[in-house]
This record gives sequence, structure tokens and C-alpha cells, in this order.
Amino acid sequence: MTRPTTHILRLLKWGRILARHGALRGIENDRNTPPQVKRLCRIARIGTIQPRVPDYAGAFREIGPAAIKLGQTLATRPDLVGEDAVRNLLTLQDSLPPEKYDRIYEEIDQSLNRPAAELFEHIDPDPVGAASIAQVHRARTSDGREVAVKVLRPGIREQFARDIETYEWAAAHLEAMGGEAARLRPQLVIANFKRWSLRELDLRREAASASELKEAMTAVEGYYIPAIDWDRSSGRVMTLEWVDGIKISDVAAIEAAGHDRAKIAERLVLTFLRQAISEGFFHADMHQGNLFVRPDGSIVAIDFGIMGRIDRQARLWLAEILYGLTTGNYRRVAEIHFEARYVPDYHNVDEFATALRAVGEPTRGKPVSELSVGQMLDSLFAITRDFDMQTQPHLLLLQKTMVMVEGVATSLNPAINMWDTAAPYVGNWIRGELGPEAAIADGLRDQLKTLALIPDLIKRLDDQLPRKGGAPPPPPLPEIELIWERRRSDANGWRFALTALIAAAAGAVAMWALG
Repeated sequence: MTRPTTHILRLLKWGRILARHGALRGIENDRNTPPQVKRLCRIARIGTIQPRVPDYAGAFREIGPAAIKLGQTLATRPDLVGEDAVRNLLTLQDSLPPEKYDRIYEEIDQSLNRPAAELFEHIDPDPVGAASIAQVHRARTSDGREVAVKVLRPGIREQFARDIETYEWAAAHLEAMGGEAARLRPQLVIANFKRWSLRELDLRREAASASELKEAMTAVEGYYIPAIDWDRSSGRVMTLEWVDGIKISDVAAIEAAGHDRAKIAERLVLTFLRQAISEGFFHADMHQGNLFVRPDGSIVAIDFGIMGRIDRQARLWLAEILYGLTTGNYRRVAEIHFEARYVPDYHNVDEFATALRAVGEPTRGKPVSELSVGQMLDSLFAITRDFDMQTQPHLLLLQKTMVMVEGVATSLNPAINMWDTAAPYVGNWIRGELGPEAAIADGLRDQLKTLALIPDLIKRLDDQLPRKGGAPPPPPLPEIELIWERRRSDANGWRFALTALIAAAAGAVAMWALG
């Protein structure tokens, strides 16, 4: 077990990096930040030259690979880090200098059931991409097929394990402070982050996810997933067919090739909806670097390390919430929350419905250009506090992916109204899933503009879907001995008094900044 002093040293190092990038300023100014955290923020930034505009993304890049992944996760949580931090973290690109080819080849040679020389005729020593967890090389198999070989960076699993253990330790101390920190449940945030990271660090899981999604999307025209070469794949190496195409971010090249950008944007939105709503299993890393356009105009998706699942019950809850918000039936939306016991029983359902109306009515019928996302989120966060609603991190992936899809679609077709595009699909799904009771959903045709609420709804789904029925149970949290408890049980308690003070403050600063 790692000693508390080791965690403290790591946290102090990370806190200092955050201070140099100006990333502690917002924490100091937040009225919900505990006083002891604010004091340590001031200490951490002593002697640093801070940029006028905080660079959260730069800080996470400097801290390391695990922090990059954590920063990408926090980019979906404006309730935790604020709107300004989210906008900056969305620029956090998962790109690092490549590992030396000799070490990568050794990893391939040792990770498969046969020597690499027998399996591959040639492997290009220059990677086509290098990220924090793995890098990809183009290769030719011994039977002449062109493939892409994804290889974990040597030692990355061990590095992640060390960093996540410290995240868990710090989150436990921060949550023990109570108040707003406890309501936001940083321990559960880190637990979900750990679960997602472990999936990414097992390339067999990624290969299985790609295979499963390919099977689910076989009947969908214009969407393609490369086939897995199982004989050349393991936990540390994954081989899949090579597919040529234009990066979806290269709008000029797509235009020059004669493709219909508006049609591609529409197809991207509809394939995401098919995955998330109909299948309940979706590609949760749909940024521009993972999407290509083939010569026939079909979209190719790669990198299936991060996948999301939504069970049928959760999708039914989502349908009812969408139905209620788009038709102004706030009473029914409120009842869902109370039926699910998500809002504590000591609150009043009518008061909750009125609070929802106060947020929903000013936005109904308005185009996206007239909506203030910031004001809406502020109002929603106020509701969660007023009605003692705990956050639900289990739907972070859905939120993150929705934002990505909207951004990519808009880059292809700035005039697209994502929710006009989605309305027929969502309406048909609601009618099909809710049966006769959904007949009123035909009114969605007259409510297309109100579907602009959906992006914001997705951003706060963790606050809207219940813990019981529609949401899976939370993962088990590690048992962590709080340092002040250890102090009380230790004979040399005075020696731990100072350590406890430093640990609480350092852990709080780092975790308040990291999540």
C-alpha cells in the first residue's frame, strides 16, 4: 500500500504545476471552495508567474498521461470545474511524442503468440499516431494484407495505476470534508474514470468492442468499422484492417473530393443516435481524429477504447424526460424523479415541477442562437442544490460524445440544426418504445425548435436520470483510511497532526482542480 506521504508529494507536485498555469485562480474565487483549500491555493502559487488566462489543458498535459485522460473527462463536468475551464479543457488533445520503435517492436514481439517476424512482413517504424496510452503503426501481414497495429506504450499500465491510486486517496479526503464537495461525489467520479481507463488499457476489450459495434451497425448504410485481426491481437497489441480515407476534420479535402458535407454531417448524427438510443452501445470517442470519409462517402470510425452503454430502462427514462421537456409537461418530468427516488421524498413534487418550469419555459420555441447555455446550466445547478440531488457521473460518456458529435457535424455543415436532424428519429423511437401512451409524441412535429434543449439535457443527464431503475448501481469504492483517522489511532499522533493538515489541504487543492 502506498504511504500517505507519497500521495502528498505527488499532489503537491501536481498542485504546483496547476499553479504555474493559473489553474488555481478559479478555485480561489469559487464561493463553494472550502476555506482551507483557498488558503493552500494561495500558498501553492507563491513565486509563480501565472498567465492572465488560465491554461487548464496545458497543466494536465504537463502532469502526464493519466491527467490528460482525467482532463478530458472533466471537460464534460461544468458543474465541477466551471464553464471557462470546460472550454479550455475541450482543447486538450491526446497527443504525445512517440515511443522509440525498438521498444514498440519488442512489445509486439513479446505480446503475441508468435514472433513478430512470422506475423508481419513489414511494420513501418514511423507511427501514424501517438497518444498518451498507445501508438499506431501501419504494417503488412505475412499473408500480404495492409493493417494498422495499435500498441500500448511500455509501462503505461503501471503509471496509470500509480496516478489513479493517488486520485482515489485525494478524492476520499476531499469528499470527507462534506458540503458541496460531498454532494459532487469526487470518489465516484474517480471510480468511473478508473473503470474507463482500465478498459482502454486492455486492447482485447477494445477489439471486442469494435467487433460488437460492427455487428450492431452492419445494416446501417454509410458507416463502416474496420475488421479485427484476432490472430494478431492481445491485451497489449491490437491489429485491424487498414482503411484509406480523408480525415473528417479536413473539410477542404472532403469538398475537393466531391462529397456532400451536409449529407455526411446528417449521417454522423443519425448513426450516433442509432448507437446510443436504439442499440444502447455507442462509440464514445467520436472526435475528429477518429473519423474518416471513404471515397464512397461512407464514414469510417476507429479507436474503440472508450465505449458507452445505456440499458433499456435508462433509455425509457430518457424518452419520458425528453417527452416531458419538449411538450412542457414539467409535472410528469418531476414525477419521474420522485418515482425513481432521485429527489429525496421530503421535497414537494409540485415545487420541483415549478423549478423545472422556471428553467424550461424561457427556452421553449427559441432557436439555438438565442439560448444562453451558461444561464441555463446555472439555473439547473441551482435546482440540484436546492433539491439535494446528488450528481450521477455514470452518464458522462453520453454527454461527452454528444458534445463531440455536435462539434464535428457543425464543422462539416455550419448551417445544420442538429436537433431538427434528430427530431424524426427521436420521435419515432419514443413512439415505438412507449407504445400507445406516446401518441401525443406526434406533437413533436410542432415542437422541433424546442429540441434545442436536448444538448443541454445531455450535459446534465447525470443529474436527471435516477439511480434506481434507469441507472446502473455505482461501482464499489475503495476503502481508504483517512489520514486524520490514522493520526487518532497512532501512538505518535502528534507526528501525524502536521501531515494530516498538509494532506487534507494538498489533496483538496489537487482534487478540487482535477475533479
